[in-house]
Amino acid sequence: MIRKILWLLAILLLAHVQLAPAQHPVKNARIEFLFFGSRDQPHLQSFHHGLRELGYIEGNNISIEYRYAGGKSDALPSLAAELAALNLDLIVTTTPNATRAVLRASGRVPIVAVGFDPIATGLAKSLAAPGGNVTGLSSRAGPDMEGKRLDVLKEAFPKISAVAMLWNPEAAQLQLALDSAKRGAKALGKQLRPFEVKKRGRYRSNLRSTEKLAPDAVLIPGGPLLTLNSQRIVRLAAELRVPAMYQTRKFVEDGGLMAYGVAFPDLYKRAAIYVDKILKGARTADLPVELPMKFELFINLKAAGQIGVKIPPNVLARADMVIKQ
Repeated sequence: MIRKILWLLAILLLAHVQLAPAQHPVKNARIEFLFFGSRDQPHLQSFHHGLRELGYIEGNNISIEYRYAGGKSDALPSLAAELAALNLDLIVTTTPNATRAVLRASGRVPIVAVGFDPIATGLAKSLAAPGGNVTGLSSRAGPDMEGKRLDVLKEAFPKISAVAMLWNPEAAQLQLALDSAKRGAKALGKQLRPFEVKKRGRYRSNLRSTEKLAPDAVLIPGGPLLTLNSQRIVRLAAELRVPAMYQTRKFVEDGGLMAYGVAFPDLYKRAAIYVDKILKGARTADLPVELPMKFELFINLKAAGQIGVKIPPNVLARADMVIKQ
């Protein structure tokens, strides 16, 4: 009897699969990436991989153009205007300023935002119902992300008692990060010493000034401007000769000590799914903004040796990547 039931279920399942409509990629789709930064975009490979899994091949059934502002905010309006003049199906943006520039140039083209928080920056109403032309993959991993990064710092360096944190009061996401760090520091019994970055680009004076706070470690948040200057930031942070915690893998690859945060390659790969849905008729207003699902820990042992610290074996065992030399 059981065998007969299983046989009938198998037939029903097979029939369902056969009757289900085939999902094919949209042909001749036209999309655009608008980057605030430079042409060095390592996560694009993950996006293309996501597209291929859905049946899209660049240059075959989908056309992708790329615009780069090179870190210059004043270049975004003209780039966005160029895009508005094209007959695009959608635009992918990676920073709030780029998104606003596109919205000002054209309020009709759907936008897939990836790598920042569209809710905190006022570009979407809520996670469940964005309600406008912007949806996508948020980089905000909940209200306690900075606390988790502090927790990793404490696990690696149990004796630290005071942590300096750089932050920009003009950035909404960094205000949220500061609030998270304050809660995390209180829970861990550590002192958080915020240092306000008042002028963009003056990284040397900003980082050197943190010495006045006498920190045992430094917490450096993410952001497009910091990422564009990652090599310089890493060199300056090393001069402090205290452990520095960054947000993304790029800083560690450029010589930083350690980074813990959202797995951006996963965000970009999942962004391809949103592109596919919109190309097939879904409205951005109805597509919920998704939160990060994967996180990464990166450690640079060469950097540890340069400032004279050791990473405990239990922390090394948790790392997704360890750079040894």
